[in-house]
Amino acid sequence: MQARRISRELALLGLSQLSDKPRKLRELDFEQLLEAAIETLTAEAKDALETASDELKRGSQRLVDTELLASDVASSRTMVEDAITLTQTAINRLAHAIELPVFIQMTNRLELRAFAMELLTNTVKYQAIVDEVLEQAMVAWQLKRLARIDRDILRLAVVEMDYLGTPDRVAINEAVELAKRYSDDDGYRFINGVLRRVVNRSAGVAPEAEAMGNTEKGVESGGIVG
Repeated sequence: MQARRISRELALLGLSQLSDKPRKLRELDFEQLLEAAIETLTAEAKDALETASDELKRGSQRLVDTELLASDVASSRTMVEDAITLTQTAINRLAHAIELPVFIQMTNRLELRAFAMELLTNTVKYQAIVDEVLEQAMVAWQLKRLARIDRDILRLAVVEMDYLGTPDRVAINEAVELAKRYSDDDGYRFINGVLRRVVNRSAGVAPEAEAMGNTEKGVESGGIVG
C-alpha cells in the first residue's frame, strides 16, 4: 500500500472531524485530528470483521434453508445464489479488514504523518480559495450541494495540484481512488469530471473547447463515463 495514499486517507478522515466552515489554523490541533482519523480506521476494521462474520452466518443459513425449504429447482437456485452473494461480500469485507491493521501500523511513520499534516493544514488554510476554484469548475451544480466527503476529496486534490506540486494526473487518480472507497457508486465519476475541468480551466482551455472535448470522450455533467 502506497504511503502517500495512506496519508491522503488520513487527511480526508481528519477533515471529516471538522465543521465545514473555514477555520483559523491556530484554532486547530492537527495532531489530534490525525489521532481521531486513526481511531476511525481502527473502529472500521472491527466493524468490517463483525459484519463479515454476520454475512458468512447468513450465507450458511441460506444453504441450510435451500435443503429444507426449496420446493423446486428455480427456488433452490435463487437461494444458492443468495448464499454465494453473501459469502462473496463477506470475503471482500474480510480482505479489507485484513489490510487495515497494516494501514494503521504505517500511520506511525513520520514521513506519512508529515504529508498527511501538510495536506490537512493547507486544505484548511486555502479552503476559501480552493472552494472558489471548484465552484467555477462545477457544471449546473453547487459545491455546497455535494456530500461532505465529496467536497473534501475535491479540496484535497486541488490543494495537491495547486499548492503541493503533485502532478495533475496523480492527484486526480488518487482522488478517484478515495472516492471509490468513501463515496457512493457514482461519486468517483463526478469527482473525476470536476477535477478534469479544474485542470482544463487552469490550462486556459476555453469552455467551448472543453465541452466539445468532453462530448468526444463521453463526459457527462457528472464526470467521465466508464
